[in-house]
Amino acid sequence: MNTPISMSMPSAARGRVLSFSEKERTEEETGTLESSLLQLIDDNRRSSLQLREKTERSRKEAIRHAARTADLLVKAVNGGVEECFVNEKRIEAEIRSLAVTVARFGKQTDHWLAATHAVNSAVKEIGDFENWMKTMEFDCKKITAAIRSIHEDH
Repeated sequence: MNTPISMSMPSAARGRVLSFSEKERTEEETGTLESSLLQLIDDNRRSSLQLREKTERSRKEAIRHAARTADLLVKAVNGGVEECFVNEKRIEAEIRSLAVTVARFGKQTDHWLAATHAVNSAVKEIGDFENWMKTMEFDCKKITAAIRSIHEDH
């Protein structure tokens, strides 16, 4: 269809001189052909423009949907991450609280150990005192017996 207009004319018309009516008819056909071609070009431009606009709308809509999907995915992932972060903070607070409690119990245990050591020492001293007292009592009895024996002998 890319043939020049002169090539599309009948071969008989090329070699001879055309009459006025033939010339008019050829010009009308040429005008009709040109207007048809111009109409086709115009239709093509309009449909191309409409197609471009439709493609652009579809592209913008696809971008909008992709952005919405990305936002939903980020929210879904961040929800779990946020929950983990909150749990981590709670665990850290509990660890600090337990560390304070352990330190307090450590001090209390040290006090109890000191108290039991003191009681143990006191009991030891009582045992030592009791042993000393028995020794003293035994010695006193010996002395008393010796004095009696001496007194009876005299």
